[in-house]
Amino acid sequence: MEAITARGLNVYYGGFHAIKDVTVSVAPRRITSLIGPSGCGKSTLLRTFNRMNDLIAGVRVTGDVEIFGRPLYGEDVHSLRRRVGMVFQRPNPFPLSVYDNVAHGPRVHGTTNGKELDEIVARSLSAVGLWETLKDRLREIALSLSGEQQQRLCFARLLAVQPEVLLMDEPCSALDPISTTRVEELMQELKKDYTIVIVTHNMQQAARVSEDCGFMLLGELVEFGRTDSIFTKPSDRRTEDYITGRYG
Repeated sequence: MEAITARGLNVYYGGFHAIKDVTVSVAPRRITSLIGPSGCGKSTLLRTFNRMNDLIAGVRVTGDVEIFGRPLYGEDVHSLRRRVGMVFQRPNPFPLSVYDNVAHGPRVHGTTNGKELDEIVARSLSAVGLWETLKDRLREIALSLSGEQQQRLCFARLLAVQPEVLLMDEPCSALDPISTTRVEELMQELKKDYTIVIVTHNMQQAARVSEDCGFMLLGELVEFGRTDSIFTKPSDRRTEDYITGRYG
């Protein structure tokens, strides 16, 4: 079963047609990247998959989207966002302790047992490589961490509620090259258990981390396929022009 399936997906911001008749299937436990020039619709498409666009006045969505076979609008939004988590361009930890950041989601979903919360926090921080560093700093305010640690903490906060899909909107754009490398390595570890869809302006990053890639232009998904083929043998001239730097 595919992780995400969209058929004839359209997104409108009022009278603006932002996503145009997109049909795509995202395979499970792989990293899929979305590339394209600014304003092409890739972040809008990403946000559609966990209904973040619902928060914008005047948005209208048509077509069908399924997450592991379940209709996108077939369950309440809180349950959906437990299954489909999102990491944003800049780290956005809550102004709470490290522990409370990770424990927040499980508490919201009804977990109150202290021992169980301790186990969730330890497991989630271990999954993102932060446990050994932070196990004695769990009561420190998360905003005191480095930028890379804050972004990893945001990953841990998602993993604490055991999602199926991780959406990442340029998760390394605010990080330095060394931190970017470490986060990319983390993505490779996480894909063993999660489906990852990443939006990136960095084509080198897309080539490094993703197995599948989609090129978007003016709201249209121009081409979708294996990343190596997209970058070496694109089937659409517009993709080739973007990859080779003729525009964008």
